Amino acid sequence: MADVKKKTLKRRIFDIIQIGNKDDFISRSFDWFIVTIIILNILTVFLDTFEELAGLRSFFRTIEAVTVAVFCVEYILRIWTADMLYPEKKGIKAQLRFLHSFDGIVDLLTILPFFFLDGFIVFRMLRVVRILHLFRVNVHYDSFHVITSVLVEKKNQIFSSVFIIIVLMLASSLGIYSAEHEAQPEAFSNAFSGIWWSVSTLLTVGYGDIYPITVIGKIMAILIAFLGVGVVAIPTGIISAGFVEQYTKKQYSDARFSDLSDVGEVLVDEISPFNGMSVMEANEKYNIRILVILRGELTVVPNGMLKIKKNDIIIVKTDKLIKGKNDK
Repeated sequence: MADVKKKTLKRRIFDIIQIGNKDDFISRSFDWFIVTIIILNILTVFLDTFEELAGLRSFFRTIEAVTVAVFCVEYILRIWTADMLYPEKKGIKAQLRFLHSFDGIVDLLTILPFFFLDGFIVFRMLRVVRILHLFRVNVHYDSFHVITSVLVEKKNQIFSSVFIIIVLMLASSLGIYSAEHEAQPEAFSNAFSGIWWSVSTLLTVGYGDIYPITVIGKIMAILIAFLGVGVVAIPTGIISAGFVEQYTKKQYSDARFSDLSDVGEVLVDEISPFNGMSVMEANEKYNIRILVILRGELTVVPNGMLKIKKNDIIIVKTDKLIKGKNDK
């Protein structure tokens, strides 16, 4: 009986500290509470850098201590409920899986700087990592999901364009160093000086702190400036095309939902937005409830973190979605 109550309590805490359960008021309130704590913590660190507010340093440190204490409690609870997040692992294995996950590392780096503020500069710089805490809160929202989906789907093309930029950057830096070193030994003292100039030129920033003065260097600068305009446009076009594809998929998905009655089935194909989603993400994003998943000859119970795969048939209940549309 005690074990059942413990599991029930752990499940309830897990549901509360996880992000995005719109039907659970306590869970949503906890999300906003954490957002408020993170913003308050970052704002305190920001204001602490002003010499004009030196008299409030003790007050800022108190607020920081309270907010970090909240982070510590949340971190401990996430470790305790790790087996709920990773149901395929049990006990210490689930906890270790959380500790080296992205969320676990960000949570730890959020806490560490408070205890090492007077230590190495790397610990003081880790205070910036607290901002990454906000990504976890925003990850289940539709707008952020579209952005991350585009970046994941187009990662190969983006990496290719970045590789082209790096090659051009190295080639132009060595070229400008060869052309300008003798004329400007102080400005172009080594290849790194050329890299700084090539980055600012290729990315069309043009700080103007170092610039070519020889004829060959100026001709090279003109060519690199033109290449920079094209190079910057490559990843921009890739990401823009990805947004168009995601929007088309969403429109297609909404059209399919409009044909469903209270309960219906959806085949997950290559263009389905459900492909690769977790059950929890699908429920929250489309305001549905997945009742069961048919995977080949298997009937799968839709656990919240279970990934939906291609060729799955999902049985969904859409009464809230249909009612919302009818009300409009």
